[in-house]
Amino acid sequence: MSMKSQLTDAMKDAMRAKDKPRLSAIRLMLAEVKRIEVDERIEVSDERLLSILDKMVKQRRDSIAQYESAGRQELADIEIFEINVIQDFLPAALTDDEINAMISSAISVSGAESMRDMGKVMGILKPQIQGRADGGAVSGLVKIALNS
Repeated sequence: MSMKSQLTDAMKDAMRAKDKPRLSAIRLMLAEVKRIEVDERIEVSDERLLSILDKMVKQRRDSIAQYESAGRQELADIEIFEINVIQDFLPAALTDDEINAMISSAISVSGAESMRDMGKVMGILKPQIQGRADGGAVSGLVKIALNS
């Protein structure tokens, strides 16, 4: 079953359960998918859907930081809830050990020796971590690995 079908089924389940907050979050995801399909005249693949959901999580994390700094915790709570709903559709998060193993593997495969080769390493890692780890955090770990 495609991820888009899973989202649609989850929307129907939320409607039946009269779970308005969850329904709203799922509709946001489906609306973003539909927007991209219409704008680009394509059918969104599961890979692309993962990157869309990953981007939505990043946007919400930024919003949470802004809301909390402005003292608007009730709005931050809504964003936190939406992140939790979005993460229900993302693959399981990678552990630190798994990420470090992927980084060392990508460094050896790419033959990276210095920071100039960071793009090669990240190019290998990006498809593997999509939706499963924060790209910014992984990028920081790659920098540390390449500098040592």
